[in-house]
Amino acid sequence: MKRINLNGAWKMRSTDTDEWIGVTVPGSVFNDLLQNKKIEDPFYRDNEKYAYEIASKDYQYSRKVKVEQDFLEQERIFLLCEGLDTLAEITINDHVIARTNNMHRTYEIDVKNILHLGENTITITLLSPVHYIKKLDEERPLWGVVDAIKGYPHIRKAHYMFGWDWGPKIPDSGIWRDISFVSYNEARLEDIYFTQVHHENLVELKTRIRLEKWLKGEVDVKVELTCPKGKTQMLSMTTDQLEENIIFDIEEPELWWPNGYGKQPLYGLSVTVQSNGQALDVQTFEIGLRTIKVRQEPDQWGKTFEFEVNGLSIFSMGANYIPEDNLISRGSREKTERLIQDCIEANFNMIRVWGGGYYPNKDFYELCDRYGLIVWQDFMFACGVYELTNEFTENIKKEIADNIKRLRHHASLALWCGNNEMEEAWVHWDFPKTAKLRTDYLKQFEIIFPEIVKELDPETFYWVSSPSSGGGFDKPNSENEGDVHYWDVWHGLKPFTEYRKFHFRFCSEFGFQSFPSIKTIDSFTLPEDRNIFSNVMENHQKNGEANGKILNYLSQTFLYPKDFKSLLYTSQILQAEAIKYGVEHWRRNRGRCMGSIYWQLNDCWPVASWSSIDNFGRWKALHYFAKKFYAPVLLSLCEEGTNVEIHLTNDKAVDVTCQVDWKLRTNSTEVIKEGTVHSTVEKLSAKKLESLSFNELTDEKKRDVYVECTLFINGQQETMVTVLFVKPKHFTFLDPKLKTEVLEENDQFIISVHSQAFAKYVELDLLDADCKFSDNYFDVSANEKRVITVKKNSLSSKINLSEFKKQLSLRSVFDIS
Repeated sequence: MKRINLNGAWKMRSTDTDEWIGVTVPGSVFNDLLQNKKIEDPFYRDNEKYAYEIASKDYQYSRKVKVEQDFLEQERIFLLCEGLDTLAEITINDHVIARTNNMHRTYEIDVKNILHLGENTITITLLSPVHYIKKLDEERPLWGVVDAIKGYPHIRKAHYMFGWDWGPKIPDSGIWRDISFVSYNEARLEDIYFTQVHHENLVELKTRIRLEKWLKGEVDVKVELTCPKGKTQMLSMTTDQLEENIIFDIEEPELWWPNGYGKQPLYGLSVTVQSNGQALDVQTFEIGLRTIKVRQEPDQWGKTFEFEVNGLSIFSMGANYIPEDNLISRGSREKTERLIQDCIEANFNMIRVWGGGYYPNKDFYELCDRYGLIVWQDFMFACGVYELTNEFTENIKKEIADNIKRLRHHASLALWCGNNEMEEAWVHWDFPKTAKLRTDYLKQFEIIFPEIVKELDPETFYWVSSPSSGGGFDKPNSENEGDVHYWDVWHGLKPFTEYRKFHFRFCSEFGFQSFPSIKTIDSFTLPEDRNIFSNVMENHQKNGEANGKILNYLSQTFLYPKDFKSLLYTSQILQAEAIKYGVEHWRRNRGRCMGSIYWQLNDCWPVASWSSIDNFGRWKALHYFAKKFYAPVLLSLCEEGTNVEIHLTNDKAVDVTCQVDWKLRTNSTEVIKEGTVHSTVEKLSAKKLESLSFNELTDEKKRDVYVECTLFINGQQETMVTVLFVKPKHFTFLDPKLKTEVLEENDQFIISVHSQAFAKYVELDLLDADCKFSDNYFDVSANEKRVITVKKNSLSSKINLSEFKKQLSLRSVFDIS
């Protein structure tokens, strides 16, 4: 195989002008215009309002490429487009060779008779996506979410680009993934599929190889296996067939495990087809040896829904992932790796790729493989009604096949899901519904897609929709089977305690909004914009009633914040506490509940949203809370009235022997009551350790006391948690007079936090720089100290000890009013 890489320098213009600008491919129209200073930053203030006009134009990309004689002499030559967004007309040397209409597909176009020796010109014209959907939707209206530009279900383009209740309306276009000419002689590798059969101390690894051949005769096929420790094995054969199987017996296999359960060893595989000793085509892969199943078995509550890895049923812990930027070309492997590392630091073992974006590139899955994140993969259909015309049906069949083949070998891939929320929508949402479109839904997601998955990736579980109880419009958001999206807390304005009424088998969406940090807000505002009801702030709040909901919940929980910065801080505490209520409850009921995937992990621009990490990668309070409520061994308290239950959830694969010291303390220093609990909690289980009753507390006294519990494992203090008997707004917080001491070591700063009274939700931050603290938004009891570390490699800029001390700020809930 030979390749001419077409990435790099191109020129681009709007078709209504003759002015060309220099650009880089892969890239996108908006980012190219921004880099060339032709437009203002669409994220700044209310610049989004200009995006529709920019997206209403057609754009051309063009470049010249030199082709040598040896390349032209190859028997087959193709233009390989791995990502065109979206409505593209491709011209080479004034010949129109293809028109494309699906961002999610890979296109391979025969150009053997088009290319010539020497200089060739390739031009790609990208037609306006907003004009396209407007025209089709006027002819045949299709329902979609109200926050998006109407008509987006008509086009196979990332839906979120048209707007969502957390994202802007910036329908970008571009050559967004690699593009190249590729050529072959005699034969090539058409399809490679790996399957595993696990036995005790042995894995049979089968490589099914399908060839495409253009000449009769035999070719040699060889597969080289490289074990994680570097040992290699080679198997080969000579064949005149189009399909062959090569099987390795891997003794003492090193199994791949999700984060928290073991290591993530990967085996390298290189597959080569050759003739007369010359390689015709080579493909390489990394795979993990593991089994992943979704168990659905009847039990006393209904039917289980849990992921079983290598025979071990795990409690799935993670969040929903959305595209990392509205201008996709601004992404990078480094940015994605930081996000995946943030997930691992917060004890995630799963991530759900939401169906309204795009199928991530190989970097995302390689990183999930390497770090141990199980991937729940939606197909890219979300909150829209789709009409199965013949053309649309063939288009999506190819899209699904392309992406299954591209991704199925990854160790992290655990589940294919047909769509986001469409079964639920057909049952419970209010939108125009016809028998024909309802039938189209069933055909698409319950017939076509599972058949394609069964053919191309039968080893991976297919789930018809999220949420669902298994399809057929049968109770798609049932508490007792399947997965659930629960939004009564937040959208339904229910109190946080409402979570405790439900024992979902697997909650794949639930969430609560907050504002990002002041540093993030400073990036897109002027000082006069910094009011949550200003035009600019409301433009960066895409859920119409959300600011009011935040204030509603705030009024129930906290004193009214004294200023804008305090409001931002308090909103993040609200968000973190809301999600904590749900997660801790479900983990206390491990076995009945087996999954918590909150909405959402990240942002695609600077915005008020449900994310735990904002667009700049800054951890909100929720992500620091997630690190604690997703800890493998979780100490949690469940309060009701003046009663407090102490629970321990052990998601480790070994038993845990623990000690819990509890104290009833005043808001200053006094310990009123105390006790110690010793217990052993079996692996993969949850246990109530103790029930405490404080009936002697009067309503007035409840405002001055709290319960503190400290967990010790093997004599080592692991965590300290507290619970109040009243809402924080009614608790008598004393001025804690927080102080810090900071020391420096080679690779980290060490912060000691001291308090003179009980301090809750202590926040550490740097005024200008960014970093990650080992813990944040924590509680400190009087005359005790908390030691927090900051790794220097987490700092956004290099600063010395003196500068670190100057920048360090801290506050607690006492400071909000």
